[in-house]
Amino acid sequence: MSNSIAQARPGRTPPHILTLVALVGVSTLSMNVFLPSLPAMAEFFAADYGLIQLSVGLYLGVNAVLQLIVGPLSDRYGRRPVILWGLVIFMAATVGCIFAPTVEVFLVFRMIQAAVVVAMVLSRAVVRDLYPQDKAASMLGYVTMGMSVVPMIGPAIGGWLESQYGWQSNFWLLLGAGVFLVTLTWIDLGETAPKAGGSFRDQVRDYPELLTSPRFWGYCAASAFASGAFFAYLGGAPYVGTEIYGLDPATLGLYFGAPAVGYFAGNFISGRFSQRVGIDRMILVGTLGQVVGLSTLVLLTLSGWTNDITFFAFMTFVGLGNGMVIPNATAGMLSVRPHLAGTASGLGGAMMIGGGAALSAVAGWVLQGAATPLPLEVLMVSSGVASVVAITLTIRRNRRLAAA
Repeated sequence: MSNSIAQARPGRTPPHILTLVALVGVSTLSMNVFLPSLPAMAEFFAADYGLIQLSVGLYLGVNAVLQLIVGPLSDRYGRRPVILWGLVIFMAATVGCIFAPTVEVFLVFRMIQAAVVVAMVLSRAVVRDLYPQDKAASMLGYVTMGMSVVPMIGPAIGGWLESQYGWQSNFWLLLGAGVFLVTLTWIDLGETAPKAGGSFRDQVRDYPELLTSPRFWGYCAASAFASGAFFAYLGGAPYVGTEIYGLDPATLGLYFGAPAVGYFAGNFISGRFSQRVGIDRMILVGTLGQVVGLSTLVLLTLSGWTNDITFFAFMTFVGLGNGMVIPNATAGMLSVRPHLAGTASGLGGAMMIGGGAALSAVAGWVLQGAATPLPLEVLMVSSGVASVVAITLTIRRNRRLAAA
């Protein structure tokens, strides 16, 4: 697979595929490694669970805002320097999280930690710099397949570290990962984007060119709503595991990685078949699979035939759908205006993460006092159905353009 990286468009400096996997993987690790520790963190800071849970929602919100800036910056100044500076800020914020004396200080540094989003956004842009649309979808599938191991094992590692060394150990792990990424990026990631002329303000002015494209909106919406089911899971599953099913942090961490099993499979399918089948069909199949799986879980819950193992096992359908939708939808949105790949990646990612932040907060709200996971499951199904609608409309749009 590294040979395929070397066969990219000439005139660029392609990184090894493992570098791209690491960039995306650490971004994901920062999002979920500490989730099994939320109850212990609430106790440490003498804070309500709802307040400490903002470490998810606020992080995702800042993450979304930063993506609006990161894309144009990288189109103007290049992928490499923006990634390096973002990682340095991430490491500094991680130190602040470790030594935060109060929950308010912790939340401030947690928001600054969102600077690691540069790694996720720009690794996608690097792939699009190097490959045409369908090939980019396949490569994104392989990249995200490799990093899907992180959400599979991240919460399990985080739960074990918290039980052995306290919740701060999760952030020491993130600090070490940041140091590793900076070193790897410095050594292996050359510049892949052609320098754009004009100022940063000129780059931001390119947003209307994307925002007036129905196809861009369609791919963004498909990705945002499909991933919205996963972000709702992030916001609600800790409550479901601890309060409804009474799981301890280590067990919850082990179960929490269930979507990543499906995500790995979905990304493998994307990497194997996207170039052959086309991105639109892949997205449609992925969204339908997600909705069917989650709807089945809703029926089981209504029938009373569910438990902790059933709930988390069916979350693999969330991962499967995301693994098929996100790489292909990302390739689609980045291909609407290829010369704005960084801007498109940032803007599309901001929509996805911003929607995810909202759904994460809604998940915590709908589960207040709930005795079953049904409210969370219904929320996730609703998000998945919206994704099916979005890609269906986009496919119709593409057919009309092809016939014109």
